[in-house]
This record gives sequence, structure tokens and C-alpha cells, in this order.
Amino acid sequence: MRVIGGKYKGKRFAPPKNFPSRTTTDFAKEALFNILINRFDFEDLEILDLFAGTGNISLEFLSRDAKQVTSVDSHVVSIKFLSKMKDDLNDSNWSVIKKDAFEFLKTTNQKYDLIFADPPFDLKGVNQVPELVFSRSLLNENGLLIVEHGRENKFENITQFTEMRNYGGVQFSFFEV
Repeated sequence: MRVIGGKYKGKRFAPPKNFPSRTTTDFAKEALFNILINRFDFEDLEILDLFAGTGNISLEFLSRDAKQVTSVDSHVVSIKFLSKMKDDLNDSNWSVIKKDAFEFLKTTNQKYDLIFADPPFDLKGVNQVPELVFSRSLLNENGLLIVEHGRENKFENITQFTEMRNYGGVQFSFFEV
């Protein structure tokens, strides 16, 4: 896993063998950040990374000096890996939380400027992510929710849906307040 931009550009992290999650490809990640870099000043953003896995996306936001990044995952292997990277980087703008992403969305009172969710593609209930985010008003004004998903998921019927981008086998659906 390689950081593609910002102050940590080129830094590599090696998740343990048999890691329980899939990492967003560099191709998809670069395309996503090309969209975001033209839309936001990362230094002002409070970001939530749900189903954080390897922390691949969290690292990209941190590398671009995001104000605060909160990475949430429920898997112990992911949390250990995220915590080790956080310690290695000594980045005070990063919080790592071990919790089920759906439970986190149901209980948090924090609002975010950007929420990125990359659930396992075969996870049941993925469509609940936008519903929870918007029913609980977890985005600040002009906030953005991005859900990474496979082709089998469709979000076009959700009111806040604005667009979907396709990068190989990866889709990003965008939702706005």
C-alpha cells in the first residue's frame, strides 16, 4: 500500500498477510483524490473514514493535512494495523476507533465535512450507510458522503445522491447535503 500524494507521498505500508479487507486501488484512489482536490481545502476538513480497513484512504487525507481524520473499523487486525501506523506517523490529527461502523453512525454526535465509507462489497445493509448519515444529520453544511462499492449496489434512488463514478470494478457514489 502506497500513499499517492501529499506530505507522506511515496510512503509504503505493508498490511499483514491475510489482512481482512480489500485496499482501494491506486488507480481508483488517484481518480477520487483528483476530484476532491479540486473541490476542497483539506486543511479545513473533519473526515470520517468508515470501514477503514488498511487506512489507505485515511492516510491520503492525513497526507494532505486534513484537520481531523477519524478511522472506524470493527476488525481487531485492522485496528492493530491502523494503531501501529498512527504511532509510526505520530500524526495528532488522526483518531482510530474500534467499533462497528453502523453502531458508530447510530451513536455519534459528531458532524463531519466528508464521510468516506468503503464497506466490504458483499456486506448486507450497505444501503443503510447513506440513510443513517442523512437521518442523523452527520454531515456539516456542504458536506459530502462517498460510498465505495461494487456494481451490485445502486444508490440512485436516495434523494441526496448526486453522481456515481466507475473505475474498473470500483464505483464511488457521491451524496450531498
